[in-house]
Amino acid sequence: MAFSESISVRELPLFPLPELVLFPGRHLPLHIFEFRYRIMVNTLLQGDRRFGVLMLDPATGEPAQVGCCAEILHYQRLPDDRMKVLTIGQQRFRVLSYVREKPYRVGLVEWLEDTPTNGNLAPLASDVDRLLRDVVRLSAKLTSQEIEIPDNIPTLPTELSYWVASNLYGVALEQQSLLEMNDTEARLEREVEILTSTRNHLAARTALKEVLE
Repeated sequence: MAFSESISVRELPLFPLPELVLFPGRHLPLHIFEFRYRIMVNTLLQGDRRFGVLMLDPATGEPAQVGCCAEILHYQRLPDDRMKVLTIGQQRFRVLSYVREKPYRVGLVEWLEDTPTNGNLAPLASDVDRLLRDVVRLSAKLTSQEIEIPDNIPTLPTELSYWVASNLYGVALEQQSLLEMNDTEARLEREVEILTSTRNHLAARTALKEVLE
């Protein structure tokens, strides 16, 4: 769904999740069981199916200020009015203020876009893609498993930067930092650093494994 609204500020129901960062274009399945969020989803299904996902900081327990809008694609009702929903990440947003706290949080948010660039980001995106494939290849070699590289990796720089960020595991604070960046080039450069470090670590472990074998 494209965001073509001329108004860049709107109210949005908010769903904070512990150590989970949603990125544009990524699917997020959810099991809705808390009463307040059952109310929220039932309300959303009667109209606009969009809500905001915010990461809960593991240290403070407070939600981040920058999150990603999610749209409900499919839902399934379970016993006791619980639900399974499948959502997809759309546009990034920043919370300006909270409109209300109960029964669930609603925030006044502004949509965020990456700053346009006149530079050619294709070489940087190519570096990220190459490093990603190196990491997958070394991971497969280290674990003696076949790891398939997805055939749907985006090629456009911004979409690629979101895809790579969403596939980092166990580093929610790093993911949140990447989500908050408003510059595709800066996001890709940081991912080059992360992937280079990961590749070098895997290469060293693989070399040690080969020596020991």
